[in-house]
Amino acid sequence: MTSSVPAVTPSRTALVVGATGIVGQNLAARLVAEGWTVHGLARQPRYDVAGVLPVAADLLDPPSLTGALKDMQPSHVFFCSWMRQATEEENCRVNAAMVRNLFAALPEPGLLVHAALTTGMKHYLGPFEAYASGEPPVTPFREEVPRLDLRNFYYDQEDALYEAAERHGFSWSVHRPHTVIGYAVGNAMNMGSTLAVYATICRETGRPFVFPGSPVQWDGLTDLTDARQLARQLLWASTSAAGRNEAFNIVNGDLVRWKWLWPRLAAWFGIEAAPYPGHATSLEETLSGDAELWEQIAAKYGLTESRIGRLASAWHTDADLGRPVECVTDMSKSRLAGFVDYQYTPDSFTDLFTRLRAERLIP
Repeated sequence: MTSSVPAVTPSRTALVVGATGIVGQNLAARLVAEGWTVHGLARQPRYDVAGVLPVAADLLDPPSLTGALKDMQPSHVFFCSWMRQATEEENCRVNAAMVRNLFAALPEPGLLVHAALTTGMKHYLGPFEAYASGEPPVTPFREEVPRLDLRNFYYDQEDALYEAAERHGFSWSVHRPHTVIGYAVGNAMNMGSTLAVYATICRETGRPFVFPGSPVQWDGLTDLTDARQLARQLLWASTSAAGRNEAFNIVNGDLVRWKWLWPRLAAWFGIEAAPYPGHATSLEETLSGDAELWEQIAAKYGLTESRIGRLASAWHTDADLGRPVECVTDMSKSRLAGFVDYQYTPDSFTDLFTRLRAERLIP
């Protein structure tokens, strides 16, 4: 793979907000590999990640946030965090406040060079309360389409970013991945680990490995986003003149059909893919009674995580795979601007499965 990411100097200092999540973890690893000084902010940061300086802070507690950041002067901020609330109204209030609080807490925000915000496909499909239920934009999704006439916390986060950038004079970028596939433990939106747990349970019990999604997703074209591909684009946009003050879609660069991909995932686990039943089947319901079973599997194989909820987020996988509309994303904007990296989607899954096995998270 030819990388479009420019070389950087060790003097660049990043604050990765949400450093324990699926996006933040992979981004932090990329930045460390590129020689950056990396501060990883989370409510419960990890202290065992080489090269990442942990910052324990609550984005909804301004005094403690100000205290945690009082000696910090990052050149770049990467905001990769959100908190799910009971209603979209609350999502908007809470998640926009997190962005505003972060920039208000930095002692010298005027020294920032660039701030990047990661959002996602709900920008085009609508919030959880009205997810893919209205008339979505014509596919492939393009960055220039108008916002939906709905409350959406992604829009509020964007607006908070724009306001801070205008006030303090730094450049910004917004990144809109499709479903993110990558390594993280305890993440609220993790299809790859969820499917690994599901396939493992099917192998151990003999249950059929049934694709749980809609006929549209089974038969239609779709794309996905490797967390490593997203990290590459975040780095490119934050260090390239062409990435300043722009919103970019980010996907792997290939297209797949689940009816083609599903048997390949099954084969990695040494099982057969079950025939598709022609309708969605809730994975959340399928796995709802399996907490004790996973504990037994973990004990049998000496796994390091016996809590199924730390690995599987079936509710979100149901939302992604149950969409009744086509979801294909256009990448022309960033390609024309100079970001030309590509990721083969089947490898996104098998690389993740290999790491999960190596770290004894699945047998």
